[in-house]
Amino acid sequence: MKISVIGLGYVGLANALAFSKYHSVIAYDNNSKKISDLNKGIMPIVDNDMEKFFNNEDLDITFTDNFSTMINNSQYFLLALPTNWNEVSKCLDTEVLRIMIGLIFEENQNNKIIIKSTIPIGFISKIRRKYRNNNILFVPEFLREGTALHDILYPSRIIVGDETNLGYEIGDIIYNILDKNNNTKLLYVSPEEAEAIKLFSNTYLATRVAFFNELDTFAEIENLRTEKIIQGMCLDPRIGNYYNNPSFGYGGYCLPKDTKQLVSNIDISEDSCCIIKATVKSNELRKKFIVSRIMKLNPKKVGIYRLNMKLGSDNIKESAILDIINYLQENKIKLTIYEPVIKDKYFEGIFVEKDINRFAEYSDLIIANRYNEELKPFLEKLYIRDIFYKN
Repeated sequence: MKISVIGLGYVGLANALAFSKYHSVIAYDNNSKKISDLNKGIMPIVDNDMEKFFNNEDLDITFTDNFSTMINNSQYFLLALPTNWNEVSKCLDTEVLRIMIGLIFEENQNNKIIIKSTIPIGFISKIRRKYRNNNILFVPEFLREGTALHDILYPSRIIVGDETNLGYEIGDIIYNILDKNNNTKLLYVSPEEAEAIKLFSNTYLATRVAFFNELDTFAEIENLRTEKIIQGMCLDPRIGNYYNNPSFGYGGYCLPKDTKQLVSNIDISEDSCCIIKATVKSNELRKKFIVSRIMKLNPKKVGIYRLNMKLGSDNIKESAILDIINYLQENKIKLTIYEPVIKDKYFEGIFVEKDINRFAEYSDLIIANRYNEELKPFLEKLYIRDIFYKN
């Protein structure tokens, strides 16, 4: 079977590699540099499992930036294109996705399209009506950055947004690339239900992050030990001892935009979806609180340790630390950044130091969203809310 995967970010590249062990895959991206690197065996994403799989498995995969090569040689198309949040329209920007769907159906009405990009509730039904074609469905992705390939091969569940023969066909294709010892549940639902599952799942996770961050804010103000409160709470099995480590705020590809999209999608009276709206607001207030605590320490020069959203990932998109930087700049604080993955000397006008010792020497205060062992010599300068890094 020939499958074209369009868009080679975390989701697209991980899916392309996973499918290419069992199928012939054409992996397309319009970024020529990325395609050139992949054809040289250079992985553009930090993911140890993905890199090992790429280098060690016998894969049937072609990387290309040639659109004709991609569209003319497949009947199955997996779309993993970005759908960023648009502040003007207050909705996910699905324009690139819509254009690609149109081109695929224009080529052949019998082509089958699997959407992996996050989309608003109702998107699939609108597209089906527009093209009078039901050969398109949404299969949401629940992978984590840094463990993308692992999460595809060993998923917690597979949600297929179609309850017809097409859905069962695609479900079987996806299920058959998983590790044979898996016990993954397959759930077939309507298109709108699949779209809702994705948005509500990520919004729940964002709400949990926001909750423990608010707990930490309260503990800091009242001079209580956050770790003791969380430990005491999480001994209750109904709460569970997971996803409970405070941070500067949630960030990354999914949680910020998915929470905002869900608020937009619900689009009902002000008295409704109060928790979801509060989650978005809470995340913004958390970042402002962090800055207020930093300012109370009266630093003259602040070092920003890493821009990535979390350890094990090279993604800085929508990272909470970026908003912290903006707020500190508004307060006229001198900043420098330690970020080895950035090759340029400056990031948005801020000097990027590659040497950790020079970085620490420059800084009165070092702020870090997540702890790393290389920070150990500089603990006396460190401001961090990663409560459980010592464990």
